[in-house]
Amino acid sequence: MKKGKTKIVATLGPATSSYEMIKKLTLAGASMFRLNTSHGTMEGHLENIKNIRKVSEELGLYIPYMIDLQGPKIRVGNIPFPIEIKCGDKIILKAGAYEEDSDIIPVDYDGIADDVMAGDRILLDDGKVGLQVLDIKDEKIYAEVLYGEEIKPRKGINLPGSTASLDAVTKRDKEFIKFAVENGADYIAQSFVREATDVIMAKKYIRACGGDIPVIAKIEKPQAVKNLDEIIYEADGIMVARGDLGIEMSPAEVPIIQKNIIDKTIKQRRVCIVATQMLESMIEEPIPTRAEASDIANAIVDGADAVMLSGETAMGKYPVEAVAMMREIANNTENCKFCLSNLILDINEHYELSPQAISNAAVKMAQDLHAKAILAFSHTGYTPKLLAKLRPSVPIIAISDMEKTCRKLNLYWGITPSCKDWDAVLDTTILKEIDKYILENTSFKKDERIIIIGSIPKLITGRTNFIRVHRIGAEDEQNKKCGC
Repeated sequence: MKKGKTKIVATLGPATSSYEMIKKLTLAGASMFRLNTSHGTMEGHLENIKNIRKVSEELGLYIPYMIDLQGPKIRVGNIPFPIEIKCGDKIILKAGAYEEDSDIIPVDYDGIADDVMAGDRILLDDGKVGLQVLDIKDEKIYAEVLYGEEIKPRKGINLPGSTASLDAVTKRDKEFIKFAVENGADYIAQSFVREATDVIMAKKYIRACGGDIPVIAKIEKPQAVKNLDEIIYEADGIMVARGDLGIEMSPAEVPIIQKNIIDKTIKQRRVCIVATQMLESMIEEPIPTRAEASDIANAIVDGADAVMLSGETAMGKYPVEAVAMMREIANNTENCKFCLSNLILDINEHYELSPQAISNAAVKMAQDLHAKAILAFSHTGYTPKLLAKLRPSVPIIAISDMEKTCRKLNLYWGITPSCKDWDAVLDTTILKEIDKYILENTSFKKDERIIIIGSIPKLITGRTNFIRVHRIGAEDEQNKKCGC
C-alpha cells in the first residue's frame, strides 16, 4: 500500500464504481473518495459508499468520502446526441431540460435569458465551445458560435461576468445534503460559492437534517476570490477548483490565485485541496505530461493538504495508474528543500490558545530533539489539524476514540489517524500501550524519541494542555531498574 504525507482525493465514476476498483485505488495511494452528484444516481452513490466502507474495514483504514454538491451549475439539457457546430453558426438556447425542436438547444436553468444580454459570451464544456449572444427574444437566446466543434449533452455552461440569480443551495443540493447526513458522509463540497453567506446557508441545511458535516467551499467564481477571507473563515476547508475558475477568469490569473488561496488557508488553519486537470492527459494516456507532474509538485510545495483527480479516475482509461503516479510525484516532492516545513503560526484570539501554543512547541521540540514523530491525542481532531498546518518534518500520529474523527483527519497533510480506546490517565500502562503500538505499526525503534501531546487528566476528551518527550520503551527499562 502506497502512503505519503500529501493526501490524494479520487473521484469515482463509471470507470471505478466497483468494490474491486475502489480497493485498487486505495492500494495505489488514494486517501479519500469524491462522489460527484452532478452525475450518477443516489442509488449508485450509495453503492459506492458501501464499497468504500467495506474496503476501509478490510484494509484497516479510515477512508473518508466527500459528497460534492452540483450547486448552481448551469448545464446543457438532455439532447439525444452531440450537435456538430463550426465558427459562424447561429444557434438558439432556451431554458428547459428537454426540447422537442431540434433547432433549439435546451439549458437546465430557467433564468438564463434574464442573466445575459447582447454582446455577452457564453462558454460551454470547460470553455471548449464559445458563443456570443446576439439577441434575446421570447425567452430564447440567439447566439453565434465563436469557436468549438460540438455541443455535448449535460456539459457545463459558464456565463463569465454574470452573477447569475441561481440559489446558492439548490433543490437538488438539499436532497443530497439529506442523503449525505443519512449516510454518514465525512465531508460536503459546496460548488460555486460566491460569499460567506453561501457557506452559512449550506451549514444551516446540514444542521436542519440533523448533521454536523464539515463543508469544503469550492473556489471557482471571481466573486469567491474577492470574498476569499470571509469564505475561508466560515468554511471548514477550501478546494481550488481550477476548471470553472479558469473559465470565469483568465487562465493566466489562476496560478497566482491558487498560491494566494493556499497561503490564506494555512493562516486560517483550514484544509486545502487543489483540483482539476492535474493529470488530465492520463484520461487517455498511461503517463502524464511533464507540465502536469510539475503542477502537482508546485501545489504540494505551496502547502496544499491534498490533490484531487477528477475525470482521470471517474472515466479515464488508466485510473489506478493515475493515482499511483500522483502518489509517486507527491512522495518525491514532500521532503524536498522547497517544501514548507516546521512552521510556527501566530497565536491569536481566533484560535484556542493552549492547543496552538502546544502544537507550535511540539513541532519545535521534534525538530530540536530529532524526534521521530508527534503523537497527538484528540477527540474532535482539533489539535492534529493545527499540527498539520505547521508542516512538521516528522509524521503526525493522531489517536482518537472516534472513527469519524479518524476519517476526517485522513484528509489532512501528514496525519496518520488511529482509533483507540485510550481515554485514560497517562500512566505506565498507557505508555506501554503506546510503545507497543509504535513498535508494531511504524519503523521507529526502541529508545528513539517521540513527542506526545494531549490533555490531562483524560488523554483524549479534554482540552490539549500537556506535552511530553517520550523515549520508546523507556518504561520497560525503568521497571527493570526498579525490580518491577
